[in-house]
Amino acid sequence: MQGWAQQQDIREIMVFLQGHDVSPGLATKIYQQYGKDSEQVIRENPYALERDIPGVGFRTADALAVRLGLPHDAQPRLMTGIKHALSEAASSDGHCYLPRAETLTRAAALLDVPVEALEPALEALRKEREVFIDEEPDRVYLAPFFYAESGTARWLRLLLHAPDTLPPVSDAAWEKAFAALERERGIRLAERQREAVRLAWESKAMVLTGGPGVGKTTTLRALLDMLDARGIQYALAAPTGRASRRMTEATGRPASTLHRLLEFQPHNNDFGYNEDRPLPQRYIIVDEVSMLDILLAYRLVRAIHPESHLLLVGDADQLPSVGPGSVLADILKSEQVPQVHLTELFRQARESAIVVTAHGVNRGEMPALKSSPNSDFFFLPASDPTAAQRLIVDLVARRLPAKYGFDPVADIQVLSPMYRGPAGVVALNEALQERLNPSPASQVAFGDHTLRTGDKVMQVRNNYDKGAGGVFNGDLGRILDVTDERQVVVAFPDGASAGLLPVTYEPHELDELTLAYACSIHRAQGSEYPCVVLPLVAQHYLLLQRNLLYTAMTRARKLCVIVGDARALRRAVENNALAARNTALAERLQGPRLGGHVIAE
Repeated sequence: MQGWAQQQDIREIMVFLQGHDVSPGLATKIYQQYGKDSEQVIRENPYALERDIPGVGFRTADALAVRLGLPHDAQPRLMTGIKHALSEAASSDGHCYLPRAETLTRAAALLDVPVEALEPALEALRKEREVFIDEEPDRVYLAPFFYAESGTARWLRLLLHAPDTLPPVSDAAWEKAFAALERERGIRLAERQREAVRLAWESKAMVLTGGPGVGKTTTLRALLDMLDARGIQYALAAPTGRASRRMTEATGRPASTLHRLLEFQPHNNDFGYNEDRPLPQRYIIVDEVSMLDILLAYRLVRAIHPESHLLLVGDADQLPSVGPGSVLADILKSEQVPQVHLTELFRQARESAIVVTAHGVNRGEMPALKSSPNSDFFFLPASDPTAAQRLIVDLVARRLPAKYGFDPVADIQVLSPMYRGPAGVVALNEALQERLNPSPASQVAFGDHTLRTGDKVMQVRNNYDKGAGGVFNGDLGRILDVTDERQVVVAFPDGASAGLLPVTYEPHELDELTLAYACSIHRAQGSEYPCVVLPLVAQHYLLLQRNLLYTAMTRARKLCVIVGDARALRRAVENNALAARNTALAERLQGPRLGGHVIAE
């Protein structure tokens, strides 16, 4: 009887939703989220869909609200539109805030209402503390970004001004330690690296930056040896699972994601470590800090004990974080945190054309278009995007495996600046799937693509309920099986055991996976691959910039091949006009006093 009643509930809710032009797929997700309360939730607040259901955007929720009879100029609609305009600025452009005038202009265009109609709605949001407005210079923040930016500055300044608790090391002891490092480990530090190790020991917080091949990892290993020798407890972490695995490999010590270090709790979207329960380690080291957005930076710094030390390691010339903010760039710009920028290329790095060329690109120098046969960097011309696609598919499937012994799926990663067009991520994935995996044992159609047994796939959002401790945005895996029930089983690297961990996806979860023979350069941040193939064509012109090219090239460990148009390559090298992000972290770090007004969450 109970089962029949439940089926009746489902039928009634489906009829209600589909009667308002909600697709069956979305209707299923809505029911899974809200159950028998689905109709009541939607009638009371259709905009809850955007908040609660992945993949549902403002326009979908707004269209449903209008169909349900919500007036065009209703206050809840205008308030939601303003918040969406600010949220879209954060997710699409990386802004922490928008100027007041731009906030209202964007929201008015989104909602199709006059700008003046939005002033009361903005004031209502301010009174409800859903937005914060800096009256001078009139910056409008969504509450989470205001708390994160002001809180990051405050907690970092508190750490910088807290007393040092590490045991002092004399000049003679440092010289003895560096000599032992060279004698026992074969690690000889350059003078700048020695300065960096000493400054990291003596500073409550420090930033270590530099490009590939300049010795950041060696410097870090020397510091870790010193911490080990003196029994100082430390933690190593990075923003993503891939970056933390690289950190483990590079240092020989276990590293974790920041979410795992801070004990993220997905059921309430909170963290176990905070100012009331700080991290127990006396030294926290975070790698790939260019990937750190303002929300996660805030969670990190507020969880560090005042007696602890913090070392931030990264490459300031890479792309900024996918999330909002420019944390690394702003900390460097503030000049409030001690910093060391390593620039000297070491001998082994100077033998790599990838490294030398990447540093040249960073200085605005055009790469050589002709390379020696033994080089690890090549440019191959292609007359147009379609020709580039054909050449890339042949390189990945035949030529590079034949010459270098690469596995075309496991070792070669295609990175593209954009998604659309013949040389974009979508078309390249389809072409590579057809060439590398044409006859799968089983497959399932989902949306506009097909997932096949054996396919290389990527997780596209964090899911903390999958696997042992979660599967994270950007994780790469291989499809092991597609069942008769349309379940997809994916093998992901298991960070705990260095093996593979099978993870099962239900049919309604397949939108968390995408083909990954090719991916965007942004999604490759924090990763390294044996071989990178990079299309650069005229069609990519508007997106081509120096830090994008530099980031892509430095993802390659053994071989980097650029395919396309020399004019597009030149455009990328010469275009160093970085898209400015609206952030005020540097300004807040330079604040005139440490105290001040603090708003509790």
